[in-house]
Amino acid sequence: MGESGPIRVVVAKPGLDGHDRGIKLIARALRDAGMEVVYTGLHQTPEQIVATAVQEDADALGLSILSGAHNTLFARVIELLREQNAADITVFGGGIIPEDDIPPLRELGVAAIFTPGAPTGEVVEWVRAHARTPTTPNP
Repeated sequence: MGESGPIRVVVAKPGLDGHDRGIKLIARALRDAGMEVVYTGLHQTPEQIVATAVQEDADALGLSILSGAHNTLFARVIELLREQNAADITVFGGGIIPEDDIPPLRELGVAAIFTPGAPTGEVVEWVRAHARTPTTPNP
């Protein structure tokens, strides 16, 4: 976890979702907490997101989605991280994700899901505690 400096976090908007207010708030909160943050921008493919996370030597990867394609897109990101031998990058997500979808996403390897209204301080503390550790669900 940030062994050679600050925690490095890549945050991304996979798919066709064009709403980025939440991810920008999280990116700013992480940055203000002293982390290095790379925001990939809108409309990123899982391949682009994973390439950025690997290239940036990310300690954590945050995915934000509101389009309803979270099951497919998050699964593809996890699959690609494993293929790139980068499964040690802690993946967390946020956005409009139904409660029923959260347990299957955690089983896939998404370590935490933050839904609308989650305090930014909670996200910051979670990232500090879990970046580059084995993915275990948050309580």
